[in-house]
Amino acid sequence: MSKLKFGAFLAPIHEPGQNPTLLLQRDLELVQYLDELGYDEAWFGEHHSAGAEIYASPEIMIAAAGERTSRIRLGTGVTSVSYHNPLWAAERMVMLDHLTKGRVLFGLGPGSLPTDAAMLGLSQIDTRELLAENTDIIMRLLRGETVSAKTKTHELFDAKIQMAPYSDPLFDVVAAAVASPSGARLAGKHGIGLLSIAATLTADGFSALQHHWGILEEFAEQSGRLDEVDRSTWRLVGPFHIAETKEQAYADVQHGIEYWFNYLQHVAAFPQMDVRGTNKDEMIDFINTSGIGVIGTAEEARAQVQRLIDQSGGFGTLLVQAHDWANPQATRRSFELFAQDVIPYFQGQAQPMIDAANRAEAVREGQAEAHASALDHFTKKYNAELGR
Repeated sequence: MSKLKFGAFLAPIHEPGQNPTLLLQRDLELVQYLDELGYDEAWFGEHHSAGAEIYASPEIMIAAAGERTSRIRLGTGVTSVSYHNPLWAAERMVMLDHLTKGRVLFGLGPGSLPTDAAMLGLSQIDTRELLAENTDIIMRLLRGETVSAKTKTHELFDAKIQMAPYSDPLFDVVAAAVASPSGARLAGKHGIGLLSIAATLTADGFSALQHHWGILEEFAEQSGRLDEVDRSTWRLVGPFHIAETKEQAYADVQHGIEYWFNYLQHVAAFPQMDVRGTNKDEMIDFINTSGIGVIGTAEEARAQVQRLIDQSGGFGTLLVQAHDWANPQATRRSFELFAQDVIPYFQGQAQPMIDAANRAEAVREGQAEAHASALDHFTKKYNAELGR
């Protein structure tokens, strides 16, 4: 498998009451900075209630970010396809594929907030059934088929997308998985990638990683698509905040970690995202001792990435969860340190420099003596030429 890629996953989770215009601009500026730092991907969520996850359209965020960036790939994390006409969802992504010149990534999910679905009169069972139906329609459309189909919310008559995608082959399409194996099942059935949004945010998520990929391969084989799935299209999401010292990282996250925990524990109906702690110290300790993420140093972040590789058996991209634990300046610094001191260890760039330094150190004493001897020799030679 190719070298590990890295990106950011922005739900986002912003504490309500702040200026939403500034928050949206700040998030776009962060993605622009990630592009400059060399991150491979940035993903935007879709939510419509609960006040914290304020992107109503990941497609609009991609369009805005696409104009500010040049190389980073931009994904819907995810498009809640259960809420949308599948024809228009496919059409919008093809259009974005052209606008970004092939930098889009299409994440599919049922919609994570029950309060979103309730406003459309949909139950949680409805959204998951619609996800399966709409994904089938979307993949047929993206592969150039003409589709007639009827779902609980929409009906298509000889539907066909009017532009071919810019990307050849087709841009990455991935199914989202939280805690259940349903996402892996869907990805395997259609031969698409897997986005493990809660790879570490559950009691069983971390230990179930290999199992989820096994489910994907099992359904891919049943569907005759085993040769279409590859671990390089598997993306894991996990929370990190790092600083120069562990003490500084702990101080940084005092800014906003309490709201993040409160949101997952008491506001958003995510029972599968099991985070624990009643005060800031307990929350920080839970992040570091439960295995779900890292608040600390680059060395600790490297160890966590390696644990995820070992536990999963290998994947393609690690997405750092954006979370507002720290203020904007410390958050940007964390992403910078991650790019500087974590990513190179998993992309083959760190070790050659370390090896070169070790080689130079190993021979330094002999080389220093030879250097001193050469200086002495040429000093004497110079003096002799001058008759001294």
